[in-house]
Amino acid sequence: MDNVVLADSEGAIETRGIEPVPDQERHGRVRELFPTWVAANISVLLLTMGAALVVFNALNFWQVLIVAACAALASFGMVGVLSVSGKWGGAPGAMLSRATFGVRGNLFPGAILWVARFGWETINAVTGAYAVLTVLDLLFGIKSNNVLIVITLFVFVACTFLVSGMGRKALNVCNKWSTYLFGIFSVLVLGYLIATMDWGEVFSKPAGTTAMMITGIGTIAAGGISWVPTGPDFTRYLPHAASGKKIVGATISGAGLVMAPMVLMGAVMAVATPGLAEAPDPVSFLGDILPTWLAVPYLVTAIVGMLLINSLSMYSAGFTAQTMGVKLPRAMAVSINAVISLVGGLLLMLVAKSFLSSFITFLILLAVSFSAWIGVYAVDMARRRARAVRYDPEGLMDTGRTSRYWYVGGFCWQAMTAWTIALIAGICFTKCDWFTGPLASTFVGKYGLSWAATIAISALLMAVLPAPRESAGADADADASARSQRESAAA
Repeated sequence: MDNVVLADSEGAIETRGIEPVPDQERHGRVRELFPTWVAANISVLLLTMGAALVVFNALNFWQVLIVAACAALASFGMVGVLSVSGKWGGAPGAMLSRATFGVRGNLFPGAILWVARFGWETINAVTGAYAVLTVLDLLFGIKSNNVLIVITLFVFVACTFLVSGMGRKALNVCNKWSTYLFGIFSVLVLGYLIATMDWGEVFSKPAGTTAMMITGIGTIAAGGISWVPTGPDFTRYLPHAASGKKIVGATISGAGLVMAPMVLMGAVMAVATPGLAEAPDPVSFLGDILPTWLAVPYLVTAIVGMLLINSLSMYSAGFTAQTMGVKLPRAMAVSINAVISLVGGLLLMLVAKSFLSSFITFLILLAVSFSAWIGVYAVDMARRRARAVRYDPEGLMDTGRTSRYWYVGGFCWQAMTAWTIALIAGICFTKCDWFTGPLASTFVGKYGLSWAATIAISALLMAVLPAPRESAGADADADASARSQRESAAA
């Protein structure tokens, strides 16, 4: 059994780790998900990505709007649907994944997801540090230097570590207020752009190609796709009776409320300032486009937002670390990600030549690495709903041969086969600055659909392979819980 402490997490600081939440402690509400996914998208990186759609993909205003809307719907639609498994099992996504891949098999996709999350947290930490440096320059004329970079990055990562360590309740409170503040200043920025932009120039831009639109959807959606495996982390405190449709609706609406307008704002800014997409950092351009009285408060709220994004990510990363066998409480397991974010951030800020190219390359690889897991997990989840088979709390916690999810030698060979083949295929379709896959010249590769192909391949293989059979005792457990599970699935 995993060496974790079963604890009530209803205090100000959450002490519960990866162990499933008992029914009597599930007091969460679906509406708490809305500010969570709003906060998860409060990032000025979306402005830079919107600018890239105009500068590099050559899209016009209406095409950018379509791309942003489709990306939000596709990526966070998957987040919402797979988040429903959190209320079924009351456990984090990395933990529920044991039921899909097997006790030992789960370590392999878990390791890749964990490493990919390191990169995402590093990118966000760097963006937050750049925002702090920009505010210091605008207010006090303090120019960036290596010493200041180290200090600001360290402070940002330390604050992220503290907030994420406090747990679910603290994050919910922070998410709620950051949503209000960022919403207010975003409306002010939007009003300023409406009043000052040359809209004739914005709407006169010719349309780009369909291929560039499809590629753009994949690029923007990559950030949302990275949240899919962690979606159950934020629904595990919901009661079984919570509406699955409302979970999906709150997730999509929360993310879409921020994602689409910010991408569109970045695109509009890029028309007046084409160099925005090629800026040496993703933040300083705001000081050139917006007046100081608006740029500073907007950046301050954005800093809080990016801190919360990283806190949400590190919160889930702590569960992944524990699932991988790290024998530390969740709050302390987060420290591993904090240290790696600090080191990686310093390399990106002091050594890397181009932030944007590194970021886009990372997004491409991120989407593929998470997509292989998504297809397999989604099919397993659908089968559990169809057969009314509930996740077994004791089986999830048991890492020995007695586990319900031991399968064959600790591996579910069907899930592992589908995941491995899909991941390899996805990489073969991928083209980025670091390498070009052998299938990158195909339709899938040219249109940037490696992530979609990876999901389709993994899901198809998992569906056509023989359905996995859980270990001894599973059938009896399934019969005993069938009625309860049907009621939960119907909700």
